[in-house]
Amino acid sequence: MTEDFATDPTKPAQRLRAGSLTIPLIPWLIAGALVIVMPLFFQANSAITIMNQMAITIIFALAYNMLLGQGGMLSFGHAVYMGVGGFATVHIMNMSDFFAMLPLPVMPIFGGLVGMVLAMIVGSFSTRSAGTVFAMISLGVGELIAACSVIIVVFFGGEEGISGDRTYGLPFFGIEFLQQIEVYYLIAFWLMVSAALMYLFSRTPVGRMANAVRDNPERAEFLGYSARWVRFYSFVASGFFAGIAGALFAINYEILTEENLNLTTSGLILLVTFLGGAGFFFGPVLGAIVFTLVQTVLSLETELWGFYAGILFVATVMYFPGGLAGLIMMHVPALRLGKAGRLIVPYLKTLIPGLFTVLGASALIEMIFHYRHAAVGDDEMTLFWTSFDSHSALPWIVAIAVTVVGFWLTKKTAPDMAAAWHDANSPDGGAA
Repeated sequence: MTEDFATDPTKPAQRLRAGSLTIPLIPWLIAGALVIVMPLFFQANSAITIMNQMAITIIFALAYNMLLGQGGMLSFGHAVYMGVGGFATVHIMNMSDFFAMLPLPVMPIFGGLVGMVLAMIVGSFSTRSAGTVFAMISLGVGELIAACSVIIVVFFGGEEGISGDRTYGLPFFGIEFLQQIEVYYLIAFWLMVSAALMYLFSRTPVGRMANAVRDNPERAEFLGYSARWVRFYSFVASGFFAGIAGALFAINYEILTEENLNLTTSGLILLVTFLGGAGFFFGPVLGAIVFTLVQTVLSLETELWGFYAGILFVATVMYFPGGLAGLIMMHVPALRLGKAGRLIVPYLKTLIPGLFTVLGASALIEMIFHYRHAAVGDDEMTLFWTSFDSHSALPWIVAIAVTVVGFWLTKKTAPDMAAAWHDANSPDGGAA
C-alpha cells in the first residue's frame, strides 16, 4: 500500500468529529410540498416535460457540485458518468425478459451503479492530485468516451443513439408510466431522495474533509488524512448520483445519444453550477432552475438564447462570483440586524432602470439580428409581444432611448444603493 492510501478517512479510528447527520426539516418540507403541487398549477405536458428536465438537471448539478464546490475538483468531462448510466439504463429497458420483472422506479439504481463503477475506474488514477492535472485528465477521459460513442456501436448506438420503452417494465402498483405526470412524480421522488443523500454526504466525515482538502490539502495530510482517498470517495459518490440523473433522463426521454456525454454537456453543467453558486449546497438547484428556463422557455422566443446565457454567465463570474446563492446569502447580515427593509426603496430606484436598460439593449440586439438575417422583404418582427417594422426609424430610436436613459438612471442611483447597503450591514447604522 502506497503512502497516498495510508490513511482511510472512513475508518472509525480516523473519523473526523463532524456535525450530526440531520437535515433541517422546514426547507426540505417546503421544497417537497412545492414539488408535489407544481403539476397542479402547470398542467400542460410541455410544462411537465420542462419540470422533468429541471429536476434531472438539479440532480446532475448537485452531483457535479460534490466535486467542484465541496472537493475543489474542476471536471471537464463529468457528463460521461451521467451518459453511461443513461445508456446502461436504456439497455436494461431493452432486455424485455429481465426488464419485465423490474418496476420502473428502481431503474435509477442501476444507472447510478454503472456511473459509480466507471467513476471508481477513472478515479483510481485521476484523483491522485487536484487542480490542472485532474481537470486535464477529466477532459481527456470525456473526449475519449465521447469518441467511443461513435465507435462502440453495440453499446452507444453510433450517431443515432439507443432508444427504449419505459412501459415494458413491471407495473408499479398499477402505474405503467404512460403519462408524463406519472413520470414527473417518479423523477420528483428520486430528486428528493438524491438531494437528501447528497446533503447527508456533505455532513459525513468524508464530506467535511473534502472541504478541508479543497482549501488546504497539505494541512489535511499533516493531520493524518489522505487527500487522495477523500477526493476518490467524493468522486465515486458524485459518479453514482450522476448515473442516477442519466437513468432518469433515459426514463423521461426514452433515448440516449452522443450528446448526453460529450464535452458540450459537461461544459453546460459547469456553467449551471457556477451560475447557481458552487459554494452553497442549494446553489446548483438555483442554477439548474434558471438555466433550464433559459434553455427551454427563452429559446422558444429567440434564437439568441445561448448568447444571453453566455452574457449571464460572464456577468455572474465577474460581478457575483458566489453565484445566485451567494447573492442571496449576502443579505443574511442585513436580515439578522433587522435592516433589510432599508434596501427595498434603493433597490427599486436602481434595479428598475437597470431592467429597462437590459430590455432596451436586448431589443437592439434582436433588431440587429433580424435586420441582418431576415429574408428579403421580411421587414416585420415581433418583440415583447409587439409587432413593428424593423426597417423603420422609430423602433430604433425608442430602443436606443430606453437603453441610454435606463443606463443613466441606474448609474445615477447606484451610489445611493451602495450607501444603503453599507447602512443595512453596519451594526452602528453606518456611522464612521
